[in-house]
Amino acid sequence: MDDKARITELLKPYLNDDLFYVVDIQVNGRRGGHIKVTILIDSDAGITIDECADISRKLGSQMDELNFFGEAPFTLEVSSPGVDYPLTFPRQYIRNVGRVLTVNLVDGSARKGKLESVSDDHIVLNVEPEKKTKSKKKKEANLMTEVEAVGPTPIPFSQIKKANVEVSFK
Repeated sequence: MDDKARITELLKPYLNDDLFYVVDIQVNGRRGGHIKVTILIDSDAGITIDECADISRKLGSQMDELNFFGEAPFTLEVSSPGVDYPLTFPRQYIRNVGRVLTVNLVDGSARKGKLESVSDDHIVLNVEPEKKTKSKKKKEANLMTEVEAVGPTPIPFSQIKKANVEVSFK
């Protein structure tokens, strides 16, 4: 079992019966030197700094007791994924219904729009029309390119490579 799988197992009792869920675990510096363990945790209602600190204290103590990395020193960081961290789980999409997302698809294209709804296998994004310059419009007219979908557009999770919430200060 690798470090991430072992850490995931140790975390289970601290996730409060799936109230919290693990978004990502990174272990850096394993080949000698100081090891840094970064754990990103979230919940459907968000997670507070105090909740992250509590999990960090409990997990860190347990890892020390188990001599998790042998004699190698390590730093443990438990936090929530920042607003700029990509959405990876349907639970995260549900929490962001009504917000504007930029979605990069596996075919290399991208869509931007308001997240309207989330189901088990897809999202519905109200895609905004792309703002085009006059020269781009003329070039596309000459090439007879395919018109992109606008308005409510279903996008299967299997087609999403990366999705980020657009930060707005309005």
